[in-house]
Amino acid sequence: MRLPEGHPTLGGDQTGEVPNAKQPKYRPPRGWRDKVLFPGRSLPLYTGPYPVATMEIEVPVEKPQVFSHIKRDHRHMLQLETILMTVYYPTNHSDYNSLNHNLRFSRELWLGRPRHRIAEGYGRFAGVGKLAIPVFLPAMFTKLPAYRNAPIATHWAPPVDTKAGGIEVKTQAGSRPDGASAEPVFPLLLFSHGLGGTRTMYSSVCGEFASLGFVVCAIEHRDGSGARSYVNHSESGEGGMEDREQRGGIDHRSEERSKGYDIIDYLFPKDNPIDTSPNNDKGVDKELRDAQIALRMAEIEEAYGVMRQVVKGDGKLVAERNLRRKGFKGSSSHGLEGVDWSRWRDRVRLDYVTAAGHSFGAATVVEMLRHDDRFDYVAQGIIYDIWGAGTRPPDEESPRHRIHAPLLAINSETFTYWRSNFELVEALVKEAQDDPESSPSWLLTLRGTVHISQSDFSLMYPHVCSLFLKVVANPRRALDLNINASLEFLSQVLPKEIAQVNRAYQDENILESELSPLDRIPPSQLRKPDDAYIAVRLKIRHEWFYRMSPQLLRRFRRMQNRRKGRPPETGDEVWLHTKPTKESIDQHMRSLEGKSDVQQEKYDQAMPKAQDHAKHDS
Repeated sequence: MRLPEGHPTLGGDQTGEVPNAKQPKYRPPRGWRDKVLFPGRSLPLYTGPYPVATMEIEVPVEKPQVFSHIKRDHRHMLQLETILMTVYYPTNHSDYNSLNHNLRFSRELWLGRPRHRIAEGYGRFAGVGKLAIPVFLPAMFTKLPAYRNAPIATHWAPPVDTKAGGIEVKTQAGSRPDGASAEPVFPLLLFSHGLGGTRTMYSSVCGEFASLGFVVCAIEHRDGSGARSYVNHSESGEGGMEDREQRGGIDHRSEERSKGYDIIDYLFPKDNPIDTSPNNDKGVDKELRDAQIALRMAEIEEAYGVMRQVVKGDGKLVAERNLRRKGFKGSSSHGLEGVDWSRWRDRVRLDYVTAAGHSFGAATVVEMLRHDDRFDYVAQGIIYDIWGAGTRPPDEESPRHRIHAPLLAINSETFTYWRSNFELVEALVKEAQDDPESSPSWLLTLRGTVHISQSDFSLMYPHVCSLFLKVVANPRRALDLNINASLEFLSQVLPKEIAQVNRAYQDENILESELSPLDRIPPSQLRKPDDAYIAVRLKIRHEWFYRMSPQLLRRFRRMQNRRKGRPPETGDEVWLHTKPTKESIDQHMRSLEGKSDVQQEKYDQAMPKAQDHAKHDS
């Protein structure tokens, strides 16, 4: 299966040799915080040719509202009041040296503020309470390898990454593609986190996309699915507490009024706190999970509205309403100071948006794809290790509300052994491929990975994951496989003028691997655990041997295979279960021809003009 004729290769032919399939990409330490001697955890540098920057935004929503009648302590639990997100984006190569040494460009904390309270929230989610604080103590010093509020990039990056060109590639500009604008217009990716997640827990995935030429909007959901989040309130006026109560039926406690903020902790289902477990006899709390997805979809709409406002030239109005600044809970004193909003005007594509999510966030993406009348700006979806039980079934009474967009599903090996969950993912891929609006879709498994391998936890705590969850894959290599497979997918479903922004694309042909039906995989390759640990961890044969020397164990297994006349193992890193035909991809690409300009014109007409927002906010 190859790219349609005339489609860009995104620079893949200019990046040198394909990286060693067993080695992660080159990620040199950037500073003293990334050194082993520093008493904390570090996150790896992003490998793309762009340096990465972030903005932390919390603003009152346009439409405050309450979702479902679920209450605790006589208060509605699912309320939409503000939208909180971290925006990851490429920054300018010419500013790289000044960014490195300019104290004005600080780095966002990975854990967030207040750090010990956030750690306590994770402990509550994990059932250990304040005992989690010492576990998270090293992570309290961790910062994202990205610059806060730096200028958005105005240059085309060179068609190489740090593996091919070294760290110096981030200080260089590349040539403009033929027929492209002088400044790149970056594609937008909306990211939805899973249960217990935050907007920064997937910073390695989001930042990696940003280093390759995407603007990523990572939303922090306040639906009771995160470990802990703080919702700030304006003192008065539009967007204040009284305004939200009057317009959206929001209710607040007296202590929330006096403090000026709410604390949203993980909401355990009543009488069924472990509804996420495969061995839970009571099943999933559908009322709660359906209401949470409804709230999440509304949050994503609000986040998209903020991005639209920024791109249309109203960034200053967003900054004026921002509640993540000095004096507000969980905020940095930097706020949005120093952002050059003029650079953002018309610099992000508001159409052909990619929706991506992990676990319950992936279930959210599926629901968005099924409602393309509501999310008509979303063109394709990437679902990382979807929690199928939290996914709504398709609406049989409305054929329109089905997936009619390209879909990439990437499973961890642990979730592939969860049979009912795997069958649901297969059904989602088939739903996207079904006629009459068949869309190219893929389903694959990353071997040796567990559910948290697509988050930062496996990078922050690799030894814990190895010892207790039996992770076999190198966490950095697992990140590479997730990103590379996603880039291969996007290169085959995005229009040419959008796809060409990413010029450091390295095609490992992951999506062209031989098909590996799950029932035909040799037992010797399976790491299926006992039923009690399904979806939680893997099982390592000869674990004592593996702990002594994984390389020696692999060599021993190869010797055994040769001695017994067995063929070499295939699918050493990836099992590809489903892929589309070349005709399906060609048909999809033909459907995109000439549609891009029409889409942009439609959004220009459908979205309120910048002056209307200025009048509304004043």
